[in-house]
Amino acid sequence: MHLSVRLCLPLFATLCLCLAAAAAQAEPASVPGYSSGPLLQQGKKSLFQRVVSHPGASLRAEPRADATVLQKAVVPFTVLYVYARQGDWLRVGPSASQPAGWLEAAHATDWNQSLTLLFTPRTGRDPVLFFKTEQALNALCSAEDMEKQLDALLKTASASAKPARNGATADAPSTFPVIASEPGDGAVSEKRFYLMPILAMRDTFDGVKFLRVASIDPGDYAKSKNAQPRNGLPKTGIAIVIDTSISMKPYIEQSLNVVRQVYDKIERDKMADNVGFAVVAFRSSTTATQGLEYVSRVISDFATAENRKNLEEELAQVREATVSSHDFNEDSLAGVYKAVEELNWSEYSSRLILLITDAGPLSGDDKYASVRMGVNELNDFARQKGIWITALHVKSPGGSRNHGYAEQSYRALSRLSGNRSNYLAVSAPTPAEGARQFAAVTKTLADGMVDMVKNTASGRIMTRPRDETPQRATPEQRAAQLAATLGYAMQLEYLGRTRENQAPSVVNSWIADMDLKRLARHEQSPSVEVAVLLTKNQLNDLSAQLKAIIDNAERTKKTDSRDFFQGILSASARMARDPSLPTQGKNLAELGILSEFLDGLPYKSDIMLLREEDWYRMSIGEQTAFINRLKSRLARYEEYDRDRANWESFGQSNAGDWVYRVPLSMLP
Repeated sequence: MHLSVRLCLPLFATLCLCLAAAAAQAEPASVPGYSSGPLLQQGKKSLFQRVVSHPGASLRAEPRADATVLQKAVVPFTVLYVYARQGDWLRVGPSASQPAGWLEAAHATDWNQSLTLLFTPRTGRDPVLFFKTEQALNALCSAEDMEKQLDALLKTASASAKPARNGATADAPSTFPVIASEPGDGAVSEKRFYLMPILAMRDTFDGVKFLRVASIDPGDYAKSKNAQPRNGLPKTGIAIVIDTSISMKPYIEQSLNVVRQVYDKIERDKMADNVGFAVVAFRSSTTATQGLEYVSRVISDFATAENRKNLEEELAQVREATVSSHDFNEDSLAGVYKAVEELNWSEYSSRLILLITDAGPLSGDDKYASVRMGVNELNDFARQKGIWITALHVKSPGGSRNHGYAEQSYRALSRLSGNRSNYLAVSAPTPAEGARQFAAVTKTLADGMVDMVKNTASGRIMTRPRDETPQRATPEQRAAQLAATLGYAMQLEYLGRTRENQAPSVVNSWIADMDLKRLARHEQSPSVEVAVLLTKNQLNDLSAQLKAIIDNAERTKKTDSRDFFQGILSASARMARDPSLPTQGKNLAELGILSEFLDGLPYKSDIMLLREEDWYRMSIGEQTAFINRLKSRLARYEEYDRDRANWESFGQSNAGDWVYRVPLSMLP
């Protein structure tokens, strides 16, 4: 039996029976304006019990299988309030005002917060293992030979998941502590909609959380959203986003040389149609400095080696600016945003932006910045489009005071997960040396992408690159390591899409939120990231709340007030816990329930980690920076709202009911 599907829908019944037996039969809560309300969560005074529906769920008039059907097919992943528990049945409703019918407990999973998990990109980590018990996971992490034991578990899990030549799969022994595994031969696509609710959490070891989770894949109810065709050989699009300000002449010239060399390699490898280049140039505000000519400009859309002539001619005409910008920082985010939005990525299954600059991005408080999203929001924006960003930061002596800010910004812009990023520094003690190093690094990265395409096209599965990079590695060695890691992750992503890999179907299991292999080496690298399941209406509600709070605070000059802090904190906590909760126009603090909403959340957003006294201790500059981050979040919410392709409708015509897994890091 396939390991990742060892437990499917029949076993959901077993879990939910146990949950129902163990659940306290709480009295209905009193809700203002209603005669009765849903059951309360155990030990809570204002948080209701909720469940999320599975594919195939239906509502009946009474708690029995032969009762009248009220709703034949409940939309998958609908969040429902629980009004009563009776044997194998739940009385549920979509709102806290009244129940709508009875649902079999086997067709739902407890949903006492709105948090779900997503697998992180497979850049240097092993597949996530789902353990049968917390004790089994604890025993592994406590073992002196943890890494050796882990290797054996991964090997058995992989063998159980792979079909043999006769089509059968190897059964794991009954004593095997792992119940399922993330696919090893390809990633679960970020476009694949699945839910991984957090049922419980333990802080057993420092730096890692043990999570009791379910894992639910909707099967044919959700269509994997691939803009690119699944058939044929993989195609990789590489967009060069280059700073063309007054100091960048040597790097503009070298970009043309690198593109020509890579095109030549592609033709030699007989892959003339499998890799395409595009070029976007950026400078800074033409309002502040009219002589700059443009803020950002598409020099050439994607061109493969078969039609390289036009791109090479256009790139050869690119010149550096003749005047200086209003600030040392340039509008690099404008270049990245234009590349994401205006280039034609649709033909490319693997997508990469190479950002090339010697300056940081315009800061959020610069009135001339043309993109309202910040680096974190733009990173999320690109990843939702399936685009990886690599930042090549040229460090010249003239910009030494800017190096720290620029590096911090570009690490965030190119972040993968945790503290891992696609950031590379290019040392430029002289323009000539900087240009030489830049050319070597850029060609190494581009060659790595070409090799990934070549390997995938020939059916060769790349092995996971070693994590170790020599402490005194040259820029070329660091670029080769980054290219190998990125190429490996891109190949797994491509294979996952073409094979339509699904998340495991698991009723009840334990996972670690960090990669176990790195944990064994006393390192930390997230294996999952936290998201919040929101409908379009709920996200729009959050956006309107934040905008009103910020506008009022700025108009009254009271951004340092208690009302401002508690208003933002309440909005964030409500989204993480119960975005559908009726609040009669008041925030959680005004209702006196804010602390209960925050208590017990396994993960928290930025403002949830602040104490009220921390807010008051902030300087005006720090509070202004925080408000600018909130405005950047608002800009990201606008992009979520119009990103139709990534909202999951499950066949619903009302767009307000469509759902999206918004990263917790994007909440206030």
